[in-house]
Order: sequence, then structure tokens, then C-alpha cells
Amino acid sequence: MVRPSIVFVCSACGAESAKWQGQCPGCGEWNILERREAAAARPGSPAARGPRPAATAPRMLSTDGLPARFGAGLAELDRVLGGGFVPGSVTLLGGDPGIGKSTLLLQVAASVAQHGAVLYATGEESGAQVGLRAKRLGLPCAALQLAPETDLDEILAQARAARAQLLVVDSIQTVQLATVQASAGGVSQLRECAAELVRFAKSTGTAVCIVGHVTKEGTIAGPRLLEHLVDTVLYFESDAGSRFRIVRATKNRFGAVNELAFFAMTEGGLREVVNPSAIFLARPQQVAPGSVVMVAREGGRPLLVEIQALVDPMRFGNPRRVAQGLDSNRLSMLLAVLHRHGGLSLQDHDVFVNVVGGLDVRETATDLPVLLALASSLRDRALPETLVAFGEVGLTGEVRPVAYGEERLREAAKQGFRQALVPRDNVPRRAVEGLEIRGIARLAEAVETVMRP
Repeated sequence: MVRPSIVFVCSACGAESAKWQGQCPGCGEWNILERREAAAARPGSPAARGPRPAATAPRMLSTDGLPARFGAGLAELDRVLGGGFVPGSVTLLGGDPGIGKSTLLLQVAASVAQHGAVLYATGEESGAQVGLRAKRLGLPCAALQLAPETDLDEILAQARAARAQLLVVDSIQTVQLATVQASAGGVSQLRECAAELVRFAKSTGTAVCIVGHVTKEGTIAGPRLLEHLVDTVLYFESDAGSRFRIVRATKNRFGAVNELAFFAMTEGGLREVVNPSAIFLARPQQVAPGSVVMVAREGGRPLLVEIQALVDPMRFGNPRRVAQGLDSNRLSMLLAVLHRHGGLSLQDHDVFVNVVGGLDVRETATDLPVLLALASSLRDRALPETLVAFGEVGLTGEVRPVAYGEERLREAAKQGFRQALVPRDNVPRRAVEGLEIRGIARLAEAVETVMRP
């Protein structure tokens, strides 16, 4: 009898060692290596069959040689995926508990099942529970095949028998392989199950979508290898108490990263938000000081968001610098630039800046709107309601151009704005109908323009 090979696996990072050590060679933690039997090489892996020409895989490529995608049934999700699911791809969807991951994928599975075979494998719910949820959402699930299983081998066998076009696994933390001597959700099980799903997707051309739990820090639970193995990583995000949901792509081998999809949670499930700018522009009729609208660019689309700033005299201790949805370190830098080149000192004031709607904006185009909002709050003078601004501000006080300036301006004009304060190099050669554009070269010029009585 051949003795199975033994490895020692770190329960924290998943690193393997041929012999036991007191300290993990990967993460440096002590006394966390566990003895495991090495997983045997699984027969039928893609490497064992040798190379094959692309012409023998008609499900993989279309006539023009590009991936033959199929739609998810939701235009917003297709946008994030880069145009739909690619056959043979593996997509990982993560998010907080109760945010709507299972609801979204059940809607997608029901839609795809109308024109192709779909297997929905759930290890967290019974078939009756999934059916009740589908009935509550009003989804046509007559063609959808359910597999309430936690045995991954059985799930893949059912997917092969059904010749599934799409396989949904909800969730990766609940399934397990019998050949791996570890509990479901452990580091070894997650690594081997993910690798087996990738092998299955690549060898059969089935698109696989995996639900992943997240940690309290908001990252996918389990080893980082999980995100490296898959083709696409999507994160479900939502502001506390909000009915709006955002799906963000942080990795995509078949499309752009940082692309966003906007949904609203309703009684009938997730509904697409056609005009996401309307979410972040619910402003009062009378605009207060410290508020300005900017045109951000999230993924492949311009998005209008409101920047709010509050400047309050410091009462005790050190001045506070709080930024929600923005980089706090960049806020400190902008305050120094405002003092040196804008003539406004906030060293004895508390400063609070917020992006309305819970959106996280990290691009440098927020510099000019943030500084204008701070100046407006300090002087207690409201900016024009129809004003929109964007631009990067350098340490020497210059206002630098940002990418896609003309596209941002056209989106602002479409949303009804009439004035724009932008970097001078972003002023288009042709006028934008209905929009008065003012080019700014220096920060002092911008502050003087909006603060002029």
C-alpha cells in the first residue's frame, strides 16, 4: 500500500511546508501549521489531455475569435462583466451578509435558464427555500435546475450531466471535496474546491459563478489565492440603511476593472438603476453653503456626485480632519495647498468632508470641488445651484486637467447644469450646448471666482 504524502498547511495563509515548523514560512505566525494529507492529482485535468486547437472548442470562441459571451439578463451586471459571461470563466461575488448576493444570482440564473441549461447549487438553503424565494420575487424558474448539495464532486457531476451553460455555487465556504481531510470553509478546502471549479470551467466551457463570504474588513474570506484563481472578482457594496446596491469589479480578465453597476433593492428583488446620477443628486431646493457637485468617472461612465464640506471653529484639542468617501491623507494635503495658494487658513477649524450617497471616490478630479466646498463653508456663502466642477490641484496651486473632460461636461449638461468650473486645459474646443464653461489655471483664481459677491 502506497503511503499518502503528508504536508503541513498554515491555517492562516494556506502556505504549505514539507515538514513541520514552529513558524509559518509564509506569514510568520507561530504554531499554526496543521498536518494534512496532500491532495492526490486528479485525473482528467486540462494539462493531462495536452493542447488542442481553438477550432475544437466552439463554445469558447465566436467566429471573430473573441470570447462568445452570453448576457446575464441584467444590463448593469453585463456592463461590469465587460459584456456578459464568458464561457469557461469563473466569477467570484463577495459582499456583506444579507446584501443581496443570492438574490442577484438567482435572478441571473432564472434569466439565463430561459435560453440555456443552468444549475444552481446551494449549500446554505434547501430546494424548498430557494423555490419560495423565487416565487416571492416572481421569477420564472421552471427551467432552472437546483442542486441543494455540499459535495462538490456531486455538483460537478450534475453540471456535466445537464451540460450546464452556467453553474452557480452558493457558497464556496459550504462545499467540500471528499479527498481533502478538512472541514468545509477551511483554507485547504477553499483552495482545492476553487481549483477544481476552475478546472471544470476551463475543460467544459461552463461559466461558473461563485458566492464568497467576506471578513469583517470587507475582503473575501479565505486565502488570497482564491481571488488569484478566478477570472473576475465582484464586490457587493451598500451604505448602511440604504436600499441602493453597488457591484464593483476589482479584477476582470475580460473587461475593465472598477466598473460599477447600480441596483435598488425592492420587494421584487434587485432592479437596475438606469440613471445612477439621480441617486447622488437629491439636493434640497435651497442649496446650503459647503455643497458642490462634481463629475466623477467610475469605471466607463461619468457620474455626478455631491461633495459636502463642513468647517467649524475648533473648540478644544487638535483640529479634526474627517473624510468620508475620500482619501483623508489627500484632504490634509489639500488643506495645506488652500492655505498657501488660496489664502484661506483652516488650522484652527475642524474639517469634515463627505461624498453624498456613500460612494467611495478616489480620483484626483475631486481636488477642486473639495476645496471649493471648504471655501464655501468657511465663508458661509452658497455656491450656485447649477454649478459643477472638477479638476486636480497640484502642490504649487496649479489646477491640472483630468481625463475625459469633455465627456464629463456633456454629462453635466445632460443633467441640467448650466455652469462649469474646470481646468483650463479641459475646456473643449467646441462649446457644449447649454453649459457656460470657465477655465481655471490657479487655485486662487477659482476661489476668487466662486466667492465673488
